[in-house]
Amino acid sequence: MARSVRQSKILELISTREIETQDELVECLRAANFDITQATISRDIKELGLIKILSAETGKYKYSLVDSGEQAVSNKYISIFKEAVISIKTAQNLVVLKTIRAMANSICGLIDKLNLDSVLGAVAGDDTVMVILPTNEQAQKVATTIEALIHF
Repeated sequence: MARSVRQSKILELISTREIETQDELVECLRAANFDITQATISRDIKELGLIKILSAETGKYKYSLVDSGEQAVSNKYISIFKEAVISIKTAQNLVVLKTIRAMANSICGLIDKLNLDSVLGAVAGDDTVMVILPTNEQAQKVATTIEALIHF
């Protein structure tokens, strides 16, 4: 089957199930009559811009598409994110990210691109990003999601 059909099926699977590993994704695709290898899945994951996020339901990591309506966050951008963020702390309904000098704007852009639930906005200085949420609980959830992204 064509790559676009296979990739559409991958997006359907990750949106309806919590798929934790490439092997699990291969099994699901084979069950749907796709003759697939793990290497092909690995390329598809990269092309689709899939990342692993912490599931709110199970607390386990699962594949997810990060999309802001423009394009998925690239793995290079996530690598920069991992290197640039020094700390993540919550202060009531705020998440404060400390970054290496002059990287806050880039990190703020990524936060916007992630389209995280409940985020009202993000503001950047030179080495600090402040993410604003409606409640303390939502701030804690977003902080946990961002930490999972860094430790992926």
